[in-house]
Amino acid sequence: MSPKTLYDKIWDAHVAHESEDGTCLLYIDRHLVHEYPVSDVRQGIVHIVGPEQGWTLPGMTVVCGDSHTATHGAFGSLAHGIGTSEVEHVLATQTLIQKKSKNMKVEITGKLRPGVTAKDITLSVIGATGTAGGTGYVIEYCGEAIRDLSMEGRMTVCNMAIEGGARAGLIAPDEKTFEYVKGRPHAPKGAAWEAALSYWQTLYTDEGAHFDKVITIKGEDIAPVVTWGTSPEDVLPITATVPAPESFKGGKVEAAQRSLDYMGLTAGQKLTDIEIDTVFIGSCTNGRIEDLRAAAEILKGKKIKVKRAMVVPGSGLVRAQAEEEGLAQIFIDAGFEWRLAGCSMCLAMNPDQLSEGERCASTSNRNFEGRQGYKGRTHLVSPAMAAAAAITGHLTDVREMM
Repeated sequence: MSPKTLYDKIWDAHVAHESEDGTCLLYIDRHLVHEYPVSDVRQGIVHIVGPEQGWTLPGMTVVCGDSHTATHGAFGSLAHGIGTSEVEHVLATQTLIQKKSKNMKVEITGKLRPGVTAKDITLSVIGATGTAGGTGYVIEYCGEAIRDLSMEGRMTVCNMAIEGGARAGLIAPDEKTFEYVKGRPHAPKGAAWEAALSYWQTLYTDEGAHFDKVITIKGEDIAPVVTWGTSPEDVLPITATVPAPESFKGGKVEAAQRSLDYMGLTAGQKLTDIEIDTVFIGSCTNGRIEDLRAAAEILKGKKIKVKRAMVVPGSGLVRAQAEEEGLAQIFIDAGFEWRLAGCSMCLAMNPDQLSEGERCASTSNRNFEGRQGYKGRTHLVSPAMAAAAAITGHLTDVREMM
């Protein structure tokens, strides 16, 4: 048998039918559906609730009518967002019409430096490949820096695979994965657990398996980063300056100029000189307990300088845990609003919107024009970087506060 990638293995195990043109019917194990049981402590953002409840398991095919379903790939499950008509198809047939993607490997070697997080990894990858770099591929993230991440960190990395244009992001399951899943409400128990575990241990890329595209980044080369423009690929180390449009090639010159006009920035301006009005900590990218701990660590005993700041936990259980650990009180004492679980300002949901020209340091995943409110300006950062900006009132290198 020829060596297979992790993606090949999961794909092959789920193909129910293949047509001559390569179009397949893929069997779907788990279809996550958005629902609002608001009075239940287990409610929250679907991509945080799924793993929390043990609905997301290695080797599964997971779909949901939301682009950030890629998050679940952190468990070694093939997970991607689907459109409304596809939702209907999965509900009716438990299959999805798909063509196989190509294989892409993103390897992050070595160790991360202090102050650098999973969010910095995933933004740096998109910065290196561009938002179309993963188009037509499923990405497998690997390397020492990825293995060193907690499950929360791995979810953050896979969450933004979609922002790099990929169909899905995957990380091979290991002892950390099994430990996280074990004992969760919907995880297998007893003999079923042992059987599942022996299958999960086969879910890795074989030696010598073929990748169609390979990207390698040294972990020690990654710095805390921030986006300056209106695409997740517009990303630079916090120590850099706003780029000049003419430093780009081809069609990107015009796009960069439009970004700077929209963002109200000038080429050559230090990123650390950019003043912030609002800070948002939350979303399916960074709304887990580890994210809240990282932000609280920076905020402890300090007061915010921004006009408004909010923390929106990713689920009711994350919120309860943060209150139990005393994190909520740190946020409140610093001047943050402590909110109920949900999506909130990530996509300008409900009244949680930026006003025209308002500038936000956000731990979410998209900085498109109008994403957080009409003519609102978004800088994507890690939770610790967001906390640092809240304290100083401008984009700040969190390493100076550690």
